[in-house]
Amino acid sequence: MDRVRAHVFVEGEVQGVNFRAYARDQARQAGVEGWVRNTKDGRVEAVFEGTRSAVQRLVSWCYSGPSSARVDRVEVNWEEPTGKEGAFSILW
Repeated sequence: MDRVRAHVFVEGEVQGVNFRAYARDQARQAGVEGWVRNTKDGRVEAVFEGTRSAVQRLVSWCYSGPSSARVDRVEVNWEEPTGKEGAFSILW
């Protein structure tokens, strides 16, 4: 199995529009591990870890997000998978 890890930052109107909850639901449906959280500068930050196809699906989803969001920019950093993320969760 080809396991990958993406560390993603999403900019735009992404806080206060349920972006994190939708990301959690999308990740759990895809079997992706990791987390998502709001940052103090107004972005959403997420780590997705799992199979290459599932993580790429989540990264692609970030470019649009939920219908209530407006995504202006997505930054993706590919990292070495750790295998330590566990069930996908929202961090506060």
